[in-house]
Amino acid sequence: MSRPRPHSDASATTTAATSPHATTAAAPASAPSRRTVVKAAAAGAALAAPLAAALPARAAAAAAPVFLHGVASGDPLPDGILLWTRVTPVPEAAPGSGTGPDTPVEWVIATDRSLSSVVSRGTVTARAATDHTVKADVRGLRPATDYYFRFTAGGVHSPVGRTRTAPAADAPVDGLRFGVVSCANYEAGYFSPYRHLAARGDLDAWLHLGDYIYEYASGGYAYGGVVRTYQPEHEILTLADYRMRHARYKTDQDLQALHAAAPCVAIWDDHEVANDTWSGGAENHTEGAEGAWAARQAAAKQAYFEWMPVRPAIAGTTYRRLRFGRLADLSLLDLRSFRSQQVSSAGGAVDDPDRTITGRAQMDWLKSGLASSDTTWRLVGNSVMIAPFSVAQLPEFVREPLGELLGLPDLAISVDQWDGYTDDRKELISHLRSHSIRNTVFLTGDVHMAFATDVPVNATTYPLTASAATEFVVTSVTSDNLNDYVGVSEGAVTSVADPVIRTLNRHIKFVDTDQHGYGVFSVTPQRAQMDYYRISDRTDPAATEHWVRSYRTLSGTQKAERTYDPV
Repeated sequence: MSRPRPHSDASATTTAATSPHATTAAAPASAPSRRTVVKAAAAGAALAAPLAAALPARAAAAAAPVFLHGVASGDPLPDGILLWTRVTPVPEAAPGSGTGPDTPVEWVIATDRSLSSVVSRGTVTARAATDHTVKADVRGLRPATDYYFRFTAGGVHSPVGRTRTAPAADAPVDGLRFGVVSCANYEAGYFSPYRHLAARGDLDAWLHLGDYIYEYASGGYAYGGVVRTYQPEHEILTLADYRMRHARYKTDQDLQALHAAAPCVAIWDDHEVANDTWSGGAENHTEGAEGAWAARQAAAKQAYFEWMPVRPAIAGTTYRRLRFGRLADLSLLDLRSFRSQQVSSAGGAVDDPDRTITGRAQMDWLKSGLASSDTTWRLVGNSVMIAPFSVAQLPEFVREPLGELLGLPDLAISVDQWDGYTDDRKELISHLRSHSIRNTVFLTGDVHMAFATDVPVNATTYPLTASAATEFVVTSVTSDNLNDYVGVSEGAVTSVADPVIRTLNRHIKFVDTDQHGYGVFSVTPQRAQMDYYRISDRTDPAATEHWVRSYRTLSGTQKAERTYDPV
């Protein structure tokens, strides 16, 4: 999000020896400065103390391993699932420290929570080289089946997690349900949306659409105030920094609960590296003063693949495709690693056909996948909004803060979204139309606002012209939105801004500019529906939730419509 720089079926028991997971990006090649080394050492020491304090008395005496960052699973396949955890073998082996012994970690997966009906087990090794994170890519499981898993190191058990495999590729599926989240600023509030999603117990998986972490220094991006602090407190630049920030996030009990409740499917956006990331840099990166961009980007990506339950995908990025029977496939995009640099909306630069948000290879992969899909629904995990979003004629008292929040100096369009790369959008929409591809639904995060919108072939003549797809955008988990930035109570701005936004953008059916929460996306052969939920107060760790609105698209229509009950 643009924003100003901060002031096969097999059920028999098997034994698998799974190698430690590999990362796709090396540690930064350039030697760190003395200042960087000192900062990393200090931050590592700061984390080691609470880690030692967290050890049970018996474990501390024996220096037994502990599991302080929970367990997770991800990227479900019909016959497999990826399991993840991080073990702290000794107190000194704090995240980012680069120290600590190699530690064997056993994993087990079963069909019951008590783990008595084991179907597979194996051992991986936690090493300092991968920050003592481990992954087990387990295969030979049954499709569309709940499983339970646990890790053990030095006789110490992790919590038990629940996961679920995808339906068989050719299976008829009556329905799927996904939690959908985006944009979680640790400092801005508590992760209550994660807690409420974890408590549902009905999710096939949950999608994180980007900005899982934020890179800023403490206080650097929390206009509504700092509720709790990052580690490290400085802006993260090095591999050690990114590891520590991921670790800080995964100490959150609500996030741990959601990871332990259902498999995660994640993509990155910009803040997993730096604000407004593009292929050659970022708005929030100063070359030289903050090291080399290539080193910072490589460090961020290495830490991401270490700390997230994600399989490294095509070209070492997050773009990949999952299938859920004959009901839906899910194309997951990386809209940061290959994009051209953002430009001003003035002078027609956003229409330059030489500029791209996807890169040529990813665009061809996406188009081919959409055209060849034989599922009822084609879902696209999309980190930034694809539907046009014009805000130029908003009242000044709304336009100015919205421009600051979104980083739009001329406040016509957000050039960090697909609006800034119109040729790629035209190419994709033309492809959907020319190949008669129906039931394409984009699932999006980034803008800290909720939308239900059509994706028009021509926004200026809509609704007299066709819609090519629909898009459901979820708001932030905690990251500041419009009323937070302005500093007014919830509803004070949205009552003015939302009707004007819908008037200026006739394809937008619903917008909420000031909520925090999550979505629940449900798919059947007849319809795809997003239920929008809001939490009562992001600064309250016990925040309640309530349903706000629901929108759906009926099969074959390519249009969003309101429905009056959540699934």
